[in-house]
Amino acid sequence: MQINPESIDNANSAYEKAHDRAFSGLQEQLEAEGKQVHDLIQKIQKFQIAVPSWALGAGGTRFGRFKIGGEPRNLEEKIEDIGLLRQLTKSTDAVSLHIPWDIPTDYEGIKSHAKSYGISFDAVNSNTFQDYGQPLSYQMGSISHADKATREQAIVHNLNVIEIGRKLGSKGLTIWLADGSNFPGQSSFRKSLDHTRASLQQIYAGMPEDWKLLLEYKPYEPNFYHTVIPDWGTSMLLCRETGDRAKVLVDLGHHLPNTNIEQIVATLMQQNMLAGFHFNDSKYGDDDLSTGSIKPYQLFLIFLELVAGAADGCQTWDSISWMIDASHNTKDPLEDLMQALEAIKVAYAKALMVDRDALVQYQMTGDVVMAQECLQQAYQTDVRPLIREARIQAGGLLNPLAFYRKEKIRATLIQKRGKENRATGL
Repeated sequence: MQINPESIDNANSAYEKAHDRAFSGLQEQLEAEGKQVHDLIQKIQKFQIAVPSWALGAGGTRFGRFKIGGEPRNLEEKIEDIGLLRQLTKSTDAVSLHIPWDIPTDYEGIKSHAKSYGISFDAVNSNTFQDYGQPLSYQMGSISHADKATREQAIVHNLNVIEIGRKLGSKGLTIWLADGSNFPGQSSFRKSLDHTRASLQQIYAGMPEDWKLLLEYKPYEPNFYHTVIPDWGTSMLLCRETGDRAKVLVDLGHHLPNTNIEQIVATLMQQNMLAGFHFNDSKYGDDDLSTGSIKPYQLFLIFLELVAGAADGCQTWDSISWMIDASHNTKDPLEDLMQALEAIKVAYAKALMVDRDALVQYQMTGDVVMAQECLQQAYQTDVRPLIREARIQAGGLLNPLAFYRKEKIRATLIQKRGKENRATGL
């Protein structure tokens, strides 16, 4: 569904006076600090975060899944939902497909459909962590499997995913491996890693020259004794042995508790090895919670390193891929995505508030107290009026979530699609 622009204008009018007061105050403050508000707004507008095709339906746990109704029944309807998010938030303009969950049946048709909503195709994601009717099982691994035929099957799947992405205009392949073992002696650490390296090199050789390979890591789950790619160092090692266009993908939930993710991000940027992000949040592990719902300060610190790394010439901002990867069963997925997009933009805007010249000086002189004050000054700045101003200047809503609820959009989707349907891939 698409929202009439007149409805957006009418909805915004109810908040305009309050917004104008808040934005004027923030604008005055920022200009007094020497910041160019127009430039900040342009940066915020330009920053777009892709939405994964699997995030539009209700998520689940190992114990169960609860339907919410109105879930997209096919890829076309998933794109329509992302188009709705784009219209409301002006913060997303791409979809990331998971294969084989969302294989198009008509490539030109689906491209035309996506274009009509202003949506392009981000990195495509391969799936060798499930069995879905292929001849050989991935229960004991895929591209790291001890059996050569199983490895070749997984390699062919990734090559097929590349071909699907190529037809859609994608420029990247994301690989996350569930490969590993649950018990000591189940598999060889060294042989598993060697098989993975050789398999990645074959997959990489099958990518177009203007593509990049985004390689994830995860310390545990679904295997709990060892995973083949458990950390950023192993991922970077494999990437360097694969090719220049293979880089490390950071999923915020793929770390052990209290890991210093911002340091990992800084190191990867320093080495020009940061492929991109899967944004989510966690309390204990790979919880897949809404971005910014648990550790908003850490998210700010991550963006602090990203902004600084880009400014220092480690990697260009445009060389990094940005995508949400959250899926939970207690929220309306569209509401969850709106909250996540807002949290990501807020963290980015706050990072832009940091007086980097002052911070560098405090670091050089060892003034720990003032370095902390410098960060706190930026973090405690309420940048939401700036985010809203960027959104309405782009034609979006001042309060997307309030509009979504007032217009009973979920109820409309249920009426259109039914209450019992289940999104593909979940």
